[in-house]
Amino acid sequence: MALRTLLYRYFFFGWLFRDASTGTALERAAAWRHNRHQARWLPTYMRRWMCCGLLFYLVGLFVECVIGAPLLSTLFYVTGLISLPGNAVMAAAWIGFKALSGPF
Repeated sequence: MALRTLLYRYFFFGWLFRDASTGTALERAAAWRHNRHQARWLPTYMRRWMCCGLLFYLVGLFVECVIGAPLLSTLFYVTGLISLPGNAVMAAAWIGFKALSGPF
């Protein structure tokens, strides 16, 4: 597998899920069950994004305090901050898959 594909699969979880809005009722129910089963991986992705966000924040702190480049540090701060809404989306999806019985 190509490195680009591996990195995509390491950070983004969309490839794990099936579209539950198309097909017959049986196909949609099967896709929903599949998605509920695959939701167990969402906490793993949340940890990855949280660790990367923390790493970027620490690099920004290092660049700001040690190197003394506050403008360059904003690049790392903003990149690390992007992990927060990503984690919020993943948490909402995970809670939704665990709490909801499904649309069928």
